[in-house]
Amino acid sequence: MILWKLFYTFLKIGIFTFGGGYAMIALIQNEVVEKNGWMTAQEFTDIVATSQITPGPVGINTATYAGYTAVVNSGYSSALGIAGAFLASLAVILLPFILTLIVSRLLLKHKNHPIVASTLSILRLAIVGLIAAAALLLLTPENFGTPDANLMQFIVSIVIFVAVFIASYKFKASPILLILACGIVGFIIYL
Repeated sequence: MILWKLFYTFLKIGIFTFGGGYAMIALIQNEVVEKNGWMTAQEFTDIVATSQITPGPVGINTATYAGYTAVVNSGYSSALGIAGAFLASLAVILLPFILTLIVSRLLLKHKNHPIVASTLSILRLAIVGLIAAAALLLLTPENFGTPDANLMQFIVSIVIFVAVFIASYKFKASPILLILACGIVGFIIYL
């Protein structure tokens, strides 16, 4: 049944993701779009966008919305979709929660050991790579459009992307203000 497969899939995602929610996005996309075909790339892009603007961790939010969408897209009811959302959310945090409890005790005990310090420094590099992969996964025609389909949408998307990147990186602008500003700009342009 889909609920068991969904639980197992998100359990794997939860245990093999290091670096938090943004690093998790690439794994979730691979499982729910590529491997299982539970949703389209456009639906997944919408889920990630919604997960980023709703309160809470982006990884868990993405798992919740993806669990619901996977079940409903498989032909089941919305009520079962809610169960799918719950199971995906639980599965994605269950093993990391247990491991965090165990590892935190060990890290406190052995935090100055050279092997522990070098392992953590290597994991930091892997995390940066996973987050970069998640960012690249979102650079798609579903997000930016294409010059062939709609040149104006493509240009506006690129301009907004560059402006937000510069405002965030160089000027350390508040993400909340950037989201609000982009929402207003999008509303005005696409109205």
